[in-house]
Amino acid sequence: QVQLVESGGGLVQAGGSLRLSCAASGRTFSIAAMAWFRQVPGKERTFVAATTWSGGATYYADSVSGRFTISRDNAENTVYLQMNSLKPEDTAVYYCAARFTRGLPATQREWRFWGQGTQVTVSS
Repeated sequence: QVQLVESGGGLVQAGGSLRLSCAASGRTFSIAAMAWFRQVPGKERTFVAATTWSGGATYYADSVSGRFTISRDNAENTVYLQMNSLKPEDTAVYYCAARFTRGLPATQREWRFWGQGTQVTVSS
């Protein structure tokens, strides 16, 4: 099993930046990839970004490409999401996810482990 704990959410004005962190523990040696998803009330959880655990490949949703950057620190078992040029529509609960199998799928059912989420609110 893998446990994931997100941090770094908060309130920021439009145009500002935030960096989210996701600390992994447990069977981290088995992790093949990690991702960030987000969810607003009444809607499905949607894909934001993903990275292989080796860092060799990344994948972004079109809505965040060029503004968000996913990165990882293997020594710290932590994945980050640097969010720049934030917009009010980025407001959501952001979730970290992990999987043991290769690939960077954009569908939530393909990810096995999930954190509890961290709230990001962008004011206009």
